[in-house]
Amino acid sequence: MATEKELSDFLHSVEKRAFKRSMYHVRNEESALDIVQDSMMRLAEHYGDKPANELPMLFQRILSNCTLDWFRRQKTHNALFSHMSDFESDGDGGGDFDLLEAWSGPEGGEQAQSAEDLARRGQTLRDIELEIQHLPPRQREAFLMRYWEEMDV
Repeated sequence: MATEKELSDFLHSVEKRAFKRSMYHVRNEESALDIVQDSMMRLAEHYGDKPANELPMLFQRILSNCTLDWFRRQKTHNALFSHMSDFESDGDGGGDFDLLEAWSGPEGGEQAQSAEDLARRGQTLRDIELEIQHLPPRQREAFLMRYWEEMDV
């Protein structure tokens, strides 16, 4: 059984990656935050008594289900309502999300790196992010689960 501290530490360790994963799917910051928050609440309420080693898989399944629920709600909402903004061109890039903030790397790693190394790492992460966005949804999901969440088949 996971203790309250283990559950809290787990949720803290996974929050930024979960947010990034949700952002790839829904492409809306507020919705992604809502999905992650809802996933964390469901994990804590329904599965907080499970062993700590089962939490990552449970959380990923809950996050996937919450994302699918969001798409279902959007489909229903969009079928019933239309917004004036749907008819306008989207001029803003919405680029206020900072990849370096989403993935800080290993603990204590930033103090040992120079500004040039940090800039190079940031550019590499931005390049990876752009390439991930161009992947088909199933390949993107597989990549994120395998390499970012370190889950194997």
